[in-house]
Amino acid sequence: MIDLHTHTVFSDGELIPSELVRRAVTFGYRGIGITDHVDYTNIEHVLSCVKKAKYMEEVMDIKVLSGVELTHVHPAKIAPLAKMAKELGAEIIVVHGESPVEPVAPGTNAAAVACEDVDILAHPGFLTTEEAQMALDNDVCIEITARNGHNRTNGHVARIANEVGATMVVDTDTHSPDNLITKETALKVAMGAGLTESQAKQVLENSVRFIQ
Repeated sequence: MIDLHTHTVFSDGELIPSELVRRAVTFGYRGIGITDHVDYTNIEHVLSCVKKAKYMEEVMDIKVLSGVELTHVHPAKIAPLAKMAKELGAEIIVVHGESPVEPVAPGTNAAAVACEDVDILAHPGFLTTEEAQMALDNDVCIEITARNGHNRTNGHVARIANEVGATMVVDTDTHSPDNLITKETALKVAMGAGLTESQAKQVLENSVRFIQ
């Protein structure tokens, strides 16, 4: 299992990084992205903290990626904030997409997939064909999510991304210990979104490049 979207106590998660990573190892994780919620007000503090979590790579067989999730940031400010995150040392940048269960500003999906500094558009809700094409053009991955609520549009997201050939990944958006899943469950999440077993297996493999 490689999970590129999780949260700790440095935003709204329940666990400190050491417990999150330890629990992930017991689920068979090979890689985990710690991507706490940020905007312009807290990005320096969050990254200065989560970057220290990489010490666990020295004592556990797992790749730990320090990153951020740009959350409810105005679309016009996403690109400059993503650039700032890279400059501050973020190894992975997620953008909180237009989930059907939160009042995310319209245009967020488009701003995220137009930005080459962004790695993943999370739970994008009613993703459009144009947004999926931009994601493909700019090498931004589209997330199929295991998180309740956000996952209501997984079938739509998978269909649109598949139509244009955009790269998909499966993540948990973990906030609490019971959100972590095994690779077998991740495969079911992808297949539950309407992908064939072979397509779902490929989606899981798409995350490997982030830990190489």
